[in-house]
Amino acid sequence: MPGEVSSSVFPTVDVHAHAWLPEVEALVRNRPGYAAYAGLEELRAGRESSAVSKRRFAERRERLIDPRTRIEVMTEAQVEVQVVSVSPTQYHSWADSALAWELAQATNEGIRTHCAVYPDRLCGLGVAPLRHPGVAVAALEHAVRSGLRGVEISSHAPDQPGGTVELSDPRLDPLWKRAGELEAVVFIHPWGCTLAARLDRWYLSNSVGQLVEHAVALSHLIFGGVLDRFPRLRLLIAHGGGYLPACLGRNDHAWLNRPEASGCRELPSTYLRRMWFDSLVYTPESLHALIRAAGPTQLVLGSDYPFDMGVDDPVQQVNEAVSDPVVAAAIRGRNAANLNLLPRSAPSPGNPAPGHR
Repeated sequence: MPGEVSSSVFPTVDVHAHAWLPEVEALVRNRPGYAAYAGLEELRAGRESSAVSKRRFAERRERLIDPRTRIEVMTEAQVEVQVVSVSPTQYHSWADSALAWELAQATNEGIRTHCAVYPDRLCGLGVAPLRHPGVAVAALEHAVRSGLRGVEISSHAPDQPGGTVELSDPRLDPLWKRAGELEAVVFIHPWGCTLAARLDRWYLSNSVGQLVEHAVALSHLIFGGVLDRFPRLRLLIAHGGGYLPACLGRNDHAWLNRPEASGCRELPSTYLRRMWFDSLVYTPESLHALIRAAGPTQLVLGSDYPFDMGVDDPVQQVNEAVSDPVVAAAIRGRNAANLNLLPRSAPSPGNPAPGHR
């Protein structure tokens, strides 16, 4: 849990890095519902962005599926450990409960196998399908039993008929409870903005949509009292939490002035110090603002490897942006270690990991 920042040396840990699993694609490509899912993805992104994304995926496929290539890129970027999660394009939240369970097992096992090639450099996160809360709990338990550190989830899931499962939905309480009991990390990484076709050009579906989804999802967790009911939750948030950390004053003002906005026990801004955020915010100014909002113990290194909305030099960016060496060291590794986001055979402090030249 949050504590004092220390200057102790820990391996450099990139907590936001993805893999793509061919075995998951094989399970869904001929299933009813897949074509509609692909159509919705194109509607949200627009044809131009969809075409660019397909080309970029082909260019990066080896980095997504080959552990050796991953290690080579990590070493060049001075990253000693990576926490690997599946590409959010493989959530497949349209799946029925039976298929969702099958996909969760395949994803968990696929990530475990990928990481096992370099067990001292890689550890992983599984998945938990939010659309089916009972399956989500079983998937979380399966992930932890498989040796993974927790699960990756989206900001919401489709519900029947035509609704949405929000992260404040009481049906998800068993998932939050079990995650706290297991001390499992829950990595929130949105996929699919509900603004849909309003963001279908200029790649707004990602550059704006992801950040909107974070703001909505985290507001549900805060105002919905989820963090009050489950204080042991270890929530890791991608993309620096999106727009929410920059807009805390408005949330606090609503909580103070509107009776229906007082669903949480404390001022909304205080809850950011109960979550962890990756450093993927691109500019020193944004990183400084995130440190002020969440606190230096709550930031961890993130690259979004190997996608084009990620960064190739996350360690260098933190080193250049953060002048305090103790805070920079905490972001590079110590905070991730406090979250137990290290392989069981992680590199010893001060010693180069295998593969470093």
